[in-house]
Amino acid sequence: MRLSLNTPVVNPRNRPLLFALLTFVAAVAWRCGGSEDTAATAAADGFSDEKLVALFGALPRTANAPADNPTTSEKVELGRLLFYDPILSGQKDVACATCHHPEFGYAESLEISIGANGHGFGSRRAFADPNDVPFTKRNAHTVVNAAFNGITADGTYDPAKAPMFWDLRSEGLEAQALEPIKSFEEMRGHPYQTEAALDSAVARLRAIAEYRKHFKTAFGSETLTSVEVGKALAAFQRTLIAPNSRFDQYARGDKSALSELEKEGMLAFVKSGCAECHRGPMFSDFKLHALGVADNEKLTQPDSGKDGRYAFRTPTLRNLRHTAPYMHSGKLPGLQQVLEFYEDLSGNQVANPRVTPAMLDPLVAKKLRLEFRDIQAIIAFLDALNDDDFDKRIPERVPSGLPVGGNIQ
Repeated sequence: MRLSLNTPVVNPRNRPLLFALLTFVAAVAWRCGGSEDTAATAAADGFSDEKLVALFGALPRTANAPADNPTTSEKVELGRLLFYDPILSGQKDVACATCHHPEFGYAESLEISIGANGHGFGSRRAFADPNDVPFTKRNAHTVVNAAFNGITADGTYDPAKAPMFWDLRSEGLEAQALEPIKSFEEMRGHPYQTEAALDSAVARLRAIAEYRKHFKTAFGSETLTSVEVGKALAAFQRTLIAPNSRFDQYARGDKSALSELEKEGMLAFVKSGCAECHRGPMFSDFKLHALGVADNEKLTQPDSGKDGRYAFRTPTLRNLRHTAPYMHSGKLPGLQQVLEFYEDLSGNQVANPRVTPAMLDPLVAKKLRLEFRDIQAIIAFLDALNDDDFDKRIPERVPSGLPVGGNIQ
């Protein structure tokens, strides 16, 4: 079952009655106290409304493109077709949309994805039998707003150097878009080795007259290489933005856009130390942090991240309503569990036995002060970061004639 902010969640530590009581008390408190109490508390703690908002900032209404890949409607439409066409995969069974589908906010409802040699959609997705392809290594990031990766609180960012993936192994959407095609468990499958995966995908595209026509229209020449494939996919992904959440409206000056409980949650979010890493318009510093998140038992080997430090990139907190489960291993099914994880972490309880307290990011000991009583207010604030108004259009067909979105029926 896919969890959302409105989904009842069973507390693993048997605290449902206390959680419900605190939720009720928080709701009564903000209704009775009103905006003056919230503002007074923030001011007393040294956080004016302007200071709080300045830590984050609203998303831009449009996304910048690199100088060598200006966005055009022709590239966008070509990129949309490629995104949904399993022709890019070695076994012609997986598309980008297989694990990044609009129904799930361009993310995935599974803890870690089933790519090559899989079939079915959402919770019904499974490997074909027989199978020797492993699960993908990590939870699928949403591509909504990925065009803004790397953005800072002042709104500046370089789209050509945007940090990508949980381990920061690529820069820019153009490079990111090609990596899954080369990955055995994601899209490559058995037919090709890593070094041949892109060339073989390009050869399959060149063999389709409709694609040759699309590439010529989009790029003005007969040239069709993996470079153009990456540019078309990136151009499409840059249109998948959701920059008008209620928080964005609030940050732009509409002070009625957030409830008092959500404002209280924003203050608690900052005071508890969450904003040390989750800051800027994307609510991410785009850095690697070791937090001791539990491994996923579906993997045959533990995932120690980049350089073996169990450190992973800070994910965005936008559109969390659509993107459960959470964390790089997908092991936390709901926001309550995520915040309880951080509450435990602030008390030096580490979920991954392979990660010692000495391995944890220094910010955990210095800045993290999350208390259980703040959880509901913070969840309410995170709900204000949702914006459902993003492009969900799916092409009726793709030029290869293969199933749209891959084997997801």
